[in-house]
Amino acid sequence: MTYSSIDEGLGDSKWAVGGVAFAGSVLILIGAFSTIVGLAAIINDDHFVVTRHYTFNLDTTAWGWIHLVLGVAIIVTGFCLFRFVTWARVVAIVLAVVSAINFFLFIPKAPVWSVLLVALSAWAIWALMQTRPSRT
Repeated sequence: MTYSSIDEGLGDSKWAVGGVAFAGSVLILIGAFSTIVGLAAIINDDHFVVTRHYTFNLDTTAWGWIHLVLGVAIIVTGFCLFRFVTWARVVAIVLAVVSAINFFLFIPKAPVWSVLLVALSAWAIWALMQTRPSRT
């Protein structure tokens, strides 16, 4: 299998393939972290401190399920990026945006963790947006 047969629609740039691989790795990491947070919130409601008078105050178990489902979807999409599946780049960008918003709203419950994952999501979005489709 040659290099050009691997990169469907990414042009002839090794940087583009590297950017997609980097984004796939970061998304798998984000998905794993999100899954861990989700399981922690589902298994033990008291693990996270509940703030009072927060506008987006969902039950901790509800946040856990949101994180778990989103994390699994992100992991699957990250692995699809490694296979250069056509739809994976667009879905990865959408899921990274949703993940960033999700963790932004989760800041009162886990501030450092949430800010880290918002930054990782932004980094993944940047890496995916740097790849240019070929003009052929």
